[in-house]
Amino acid sequence: MAASKFQALWNHPAGPKTIHFWAPTFKWGISIANIADFAKPPENISYPQQIVVTGTGVIWSRYSLVVTPKNWNLFSVSVGMACTSIYQLSRKIQQDYLSEEEDKTAVEGNLV
Repeated sequence: MAASKFQALWNHPAGPKTIHFWAPTFKWGISIANIADFAKPPENISYPQQIVVTGTGVIWSRYSLVVTPKNWNLFSVSVGMACTSIYQLSRKIQQDYLSEEEDKTAVEGNLV
């Protein structure tokens, strides 16, 4: 049973014998790098970079389900890229805009 599943994966049109498998597999490095950056301070996050990674993830996740054969490896890595970059953007937005409002209210409270 396991041998037939492995053989089906091996011979799949988007399987390990094709670039359609290996390109998305190496693309996981971008998501892993984003996950590693979760520990870094938000001021080091780049808006343009994270917007591009989000856009790439959304566009390629859609494309991976439209092409024949469906490339589930590309879909999963694209969703992962979009999710990690959206999280990074939320951290940056929270630090840049929401924390400033909290700082302003704290300063205004001290002036009263």
